[in-house]
Amino acid sequence: MQYQANSRARSNAVVLRRAMTDSERKLWSGLRGEQLGVKFRRQHPLGSCIADFACLEPRLVVELDGSQHQEQAEYDARRDAFFHAQGFAVLRFPANAPLLELEGVLQAIAHQLAALQHQPSPSQPSPSGGRCQIPKE
Repeated sequence: MQYQANSRARSNAVVLRRAMTDSERKLWSGLRGEQLGVKFRRQHPLGSCIADFACLEPRLVVELDGSQHQEQAEYDARRDAFFHAQGFAVLRFPANAPLLELEGVLQAIAHQLAALQHQPSPSQPSPSGGRCQIPKE
């Protein structure tokens, strides 16, 4: 698996799973147990990055962006580029979206999943070797 998580990301993911926000819990209530027909993982490490929610087949990452994400748009763009390089599509929602309109968020995710299931899977491994190459500033 080219996006194998490193040990630091795995241990951080465990901490994040225990400290999920209300919004993450709400979205997880609609994703868990293959309710959309596929398995999602929460706070899933990919390389040195941790995706809020990841579906490994088809490859989809769902991110919830809190207010701090407005100041870190460049960082998020690099993370998205890493996820894309690993063959994942990325959906981003405002952090409060699941609390305000869970059904709309789940419909958007289901729509993206349907689109991905009709695309051929990438057969080439990532040139980054699965490492999240986000330079520290």
